[in-house]
Amino acid sequence: MDGNLSTPNLGVHLGIPLYPVTLQNVINGEVRLRDALYKHKSGFRIVPSDISFANFSKTSREDLMEVFYELADDFDFVLIDSAAGLGREAMTTVRAADELITITNPDHPSLVDALKLGRMAKDGQTENLGVVVNRVGYDKTDVKLKEIEEFLNLPILGKIPEDRTVRRALNAKEPVVTYKPHAKSSLKIKEIAAKLAGIEYKPNQLAKLFSWLK
Repeated sequence: MDGNLSTPNLGVHLGIPLYPVTLQNVINGEVRLRDALYKHKSGFRIVPSDISFANFSKTSREDLMEVFYELADDFDFVLIDSAAGLGREAMTTVRAADELITITNPDHPSLVDALKLGRMAKDGQTENLGVVVNRVGYDKTDVKLKEIEEFLNLPILGKIPEDRTVRRALNAKEPVVTYKPHAKSSLKIKEIAAKLAGIEYKPNQLAKLFSWLK
């Protein structure tokens, strides 16, 4: 679900930017939730937000929680793409969710924001499951994983390496895990997803070799 209502881009990333029915229509009571559920070709379903400013609305924690609980009745996992930063919109989404996965880059400004986000989650009684470190290896000055873990006081759920394939997938408007399933970033994302779902994931040796060659 695209929880970024002011600057939504989940639909853009997935190649379908203009949906006829969106989350805003559900929150405004114009349609039922099932009318705003779209099936992506990869198999998952998406609840998009409206990209037009005309339909931008201020949403409360209660509004989002009502949608979350309805989704939870029909799905094993509901992932909410929160707004970036520490503004009111991000706060509303984080506090409405049951659990939080912190995504950060390995640099000090990002880590400070991640720390503040963790405190925000704690205040809202949202469980912070841990941190995923993105763009690892982009620069030699990256903060070390051990330092990140100690600074945020959170377990490292996984690390996603710097990979130009991610930008190519973004420009192709497709998730990287389907755009290039054997890319090094894709393999790590699958590994993290399996860990969160509590299932074992073992990429085949051919996939590992392909990733190493790339």
